[in-house]
Amino acid sequence: MSPALPRSSHGPGSRYTARAAFSRTRPTRQPHHVNLTPLVHRITNRDQWLAWMLHEHRVLTTRQITRLAFPSLRTAQRRLRTLYEYALLDSFRPLVQSGSSPEHYTLGPAGAALLAAQAGCDTSEMGWRPSHTGRIAYSPTLGHDLGTNELLTQLAAQTHATQARLTLWLSARSCVRRWGDLVHPDAYAHWYDDGWREVPFFLEYDTGSEQLSRVEAKLASYAAFTTATGTRPALLIHTRTASREAALRRRLTEPARTLNLRVATASADFTTNTPWGRWWLPLDPPARRTELAALASRWPDLTPAYKAQASETDSLLTLPVPPLPPTDPAPRR
Repeated sequence: MSPALPRSSHGPGSRYTARAAFSRTRPTRQPHHVNLTPLVHRITNRDQWLAWMLHEHRVLTTRQITRLAFPSLRTAQRRLRTLYEYALLDSFRPLVQSGSSPEHYTLGPAGAALLAAQAGCDTSEMGWRPSHTGRIAYSPTLGHDLGTNELLTQLAAQTHATQARLTLWLSARSCVRRWGDLVHPDAYAHWYDDGWREVPFFLEYDTGSEQLSRVEAKLASYAAFTTATGTRPALLIHTRTASREAALRRRLTEPARTLNLRVATASADFTTNTPWGRWWLPLDPPARRTELAALASRWPDLTPAYKAQASETDSLLTLPVPPLPPTDPAPRR
């Protein structure tokens, strides 16, 4: 990326401008001629996992990566800086009107070359281009994508503190690859709690930009999915504010009942830092906020849409990435 990028005149980009971190330097590299040999003894299993995570989920902030894979923010910053210097990762930091924003990490040229080598393909076949980071930085869906990833990384990191765990997390792109002819969720995941309750769910991360009628229209697609696949995941709708949640509930309760869907809502006013908690409110009566895992008891007919067994059409580029990294020895310097 260039040191400074022009500010958009309108739209989401008018409020902030993506920029590279001026204090960081690394040799100029040709994306299509990356020499991976010097990195063979420096890249750990955790580093490779992180590259796959960024391929799957596009962009993660420093704090999101820390809660998933590192014991402290300082440790994460040191390793991420090293991986940036290796060009395994790329990064940008949005320039906000006040305060500062965290570093946002994406897949770098060496990271793309590494994954392509492991998958036996070219970087272009995996959807990576030299403009990859810039396109993400200026994407009108950047805030939406980060919000979705924030919610799921909080769930995944809960494994460090309790027996609850996120056993599966598919990105919107993976969902489209598998079920795009029927539904287009923002994520699909399996939440597993206390060793016996599993909640498979689609996530709709609602930022308030869509009209209520458009959100309502999605319910018919999820009902068609249930009929076509014979599976019944829950549909979780997460909103930015409690007022937006209330408006959606008034609009969706009757259609969800008619279509026999299992739908629950929550808002960021409640779920901040604890999305697994007692914040999810089913649309069907009696309407009481409940823990995420308790939805399995509320709806005993829930069944997962994704089976763990890989099919013949799966490859390294399409298999799910574990939400948490493997245990790694200390990396060599």
